Amino acid sequence: MATPPKKRTIAVSLALAGTVLPVAGLHKFYLGQSWWGLCYLLLSWTPIPHVASAVEGIWYLAQDGNEFDQNFNAALEAADTDKADNIEPEKVTAIADALRSLDTLRQDGLISEGEFEEKRRALLDRIS
Repeated sequence: MATPPKKRTIAVSLALAGTVLPVAGLHKFYLGQSWWGLCYLLLSWTPIPHVASAVEGIWYLAQDGNEFDQNFNAALEAADTDKADNIEPEKVTAIADALRSLDTLRQDGLISEGEFEEKRRALLDRIS
């Protein structure tokens, strides 16, 4: 199951809550930085993670939505991005023209159905 994208408002709330709660670092767990979250929890008896949480909460607030997504949701965006988004239109047009020509050869009986399918797959594989 896919992980939902992290929300900046939740990260800010958890970070700022870490400044007043006896434990700090919940925002780190939320953002998928478990090791840092564990460090914050282990050091919660000192003021260090509480101050760091306040600084990070302000830093998250200062970021715009795109910057926050780039920092904390980049892995999700990369996983969700379809390969077709990175394809050059000229390349697709050239392959489409080659497929049309190949289909014409098949319809004219110059190549067999098996040859057509083999070459069609090879052309489509070049797109991705």
